[in-house]
Amino acid sequence: MRWSMPLIAAACLVSSSASAALTDTPLSFTLDGTEFAGTLVHDDAQPAKRSILMVPNWMGINEANMAQAHLIAERGYTVYVVDMYGKDIRPANGGEAGKAAGAVKGDLDLMHQRITTALKTLIEQDSAPIDRDRIGAIGFCFGGTVVLELARIGTPLAGVVSFHGGLATTAPTQPGTLKTEVLVLHGADDPYVPADEVSAFEAEMRAARADWQLVKFGNSVHSFTDPDANAAGQAQYNPDSARRAYLMMDNFFAETMGAP
Repeated sequence: MRWSMPLIAAACLVSSSASAALTDTPLSFTLDGTEFAGTLVHDDAQPAKRSILMVPNWMGINEANMAQAHLIAERGYTVYVVDMYGKDIRPANGGEAGKAAGAVKGDLDLMHQRITTALKTLIEQDSAPIDRDRIGAIGFCFGGTVVLELARIGTPLAGVVSFHGGLATTAPTQPGTLKTEVLVLHGADDPYVPADEVSAFEAEMRAARADWQLVKFGNSVHSFTDPDANAAGQAQYNPDSARRAYLMMDNFFAETMGAP
C-alpha cells in the first residue's frame, strides 16, 4: 500500500467535515435463536456510500461506544455497530465484559458465524444506501481481534483496521487466503499485546503474502483511542496517538475505498 500526501490531505478534509443529520437505526439479525441488536449510524441528509462494520471494545454496544461510532460516521462513513454478544448481554463492568468477550474469543467458529452474519446484514439492509464494493471493517481492543479474524478467513473487504486489538490467533491465515488489506494500529507499550505476539503476527502476515501494515505508537499502551481509559501503564487514552490513528484510518480507506 502507498501512503501519499494527496491521500493524507483528503483524509484530513474528510475528518473535518461534521455530519449534520446522523441517525441511529436499529439493525438486528438472528442466529441460532439469539437476536443480535446492532445499530446503523448514517447521515440522512447526505448518505455515505462508504460503509464500515465496527466491532466495539469488550463492553459491547454502550453509550461510549455509540459516541465513538458517531465520531467515525462524521468522517464520511455509514457505520454498522455490531452486537457480538446478543441483545440480552450488555456488560456493566470489566468482569462481565471479560466473560462475554472470552466466550466469543474462545470459539472461533462462533465468532466467525456472528461477524460474517453481521456483514451480510449490513450488505442486505435498505435503511441507508451504500456501495457494496466499498465496505471496510474496524475494531477496537476485542473488536480489533474480531475484525482480524474476519480478514484471516478470506472475507473480501475494502480494508480492515485494528485499533489496539489482540493479534494472537489459533488459526493463522494461509498463503493466498487474505482478500483484503490490513492495517494494525498498535500501542508500542501495550502490556496486553507483548512483543512476541506482535512478532508472531508479523511472521503470519509475511507467510501469507498479505498486504499489511503495522504501526506502533510510541508512549501508548492499550485502549489509547478510548477517552475513558485511565489505567496508567495498562489501558490509557493518548489523544495525540488517537488523532493520528484516525487520520491513518482515513488515509487507508481513502486508498482502498476512494473518496466519500
